[in-house]
Amino acid sequence: MPHSDPHSDPHRQSLSDLYCGAMRLTPDQIEIIRQTTHEVFGDHVRVRLFGSRLDDQRRGGDIDLLVESDQTILDQARKRLQLVARLQMRLGDQPIDVLTVDGQTNAGPVHREAQRTGVQL
Repeated sequence: MPHSDPHSDPHRQSLSDLYCGAMRLTPDQIEIIRQTTHEVFGDHVRVRLFGSRLDDQRRGGDIDLLVESDQTILDQARKRLQLVARLQMRLGDQPIDVLTVDGQTNAGPVHREAQRTGVQL
């Protein structure tokens, strides 16, 4: 099976397009989140930003991330904690929440809302 490059996704927006939209993250922060998520979870995952950081009218707020995969994500809890720790080291100590969804996840309302409203980074 050929390896597909997740960075060649034609639906993924450029960093400048994402930053110019309604999102309170810098291009550097977006790239750090992307790289760190792939480092922890693998290249097969997608990461979405959702929640208050998508609203330019609000201030502060935590960084809410949804990590999605069509493949089963093993050790989800450990990987979520590892991602939060690495992001806090790289972005500074700030509140970061991470949800995961894979084919085995019984998606609840918060997962569905994150999928519906989140912006893929």
